[in-house]
Amino acid sequence: MGPGHQGRRAIRGLNDPPKDSGLPMAALLFDSITEAVGVGAGRVVISGSHGGVSSARYALQTAPRLAVFNDAGSGKDGAGIAALVLLQARGIAACTVAHTSARIGEARSTLEEGIVSHLNERAASLGLAVGQPLRPVVEALTAA
Repeated sequence: MGPGHQGRRAIRGLNDPPKDSGLPMAALLFDSITEAVGVGAGRVVISGSHGGVSSARYALQTAPRLAVFNDAGSGKDGAGIAALVLLQARGIAACTVAHTSARIGEARSTLEEGIVSHLNERAASLGLAVGQPLRPVVEALTAA
């Protein structure tokens, strides 16, 4: 390790506060779902992460009201949306936005441009549906 190495702090965004969503604090934006651990419990957590199994593990540690991911094109054997089934089994609402509607890895794009592409039953019970723009859905959830 060279001079100036600061370990984990050297990773961009790791210790940054959540981005301002322009919505009540019930909604948080994180480019990576890993950043939501410890601060997203009970909130709508909007990430730019793919909706795969590894993302589900972080969402489980976060315990959000709703976890939002990018479908990353769904991937081979549905790998990009596998989190939805895993989170449903734990009672956590989750959805993805289409990779063609929002940039992967950018939570702001997920919120502002994302179109819901896949969801679990728990998310459907909150009023989400495939084809909806994400922002109005999140606004409704956080206004309640």
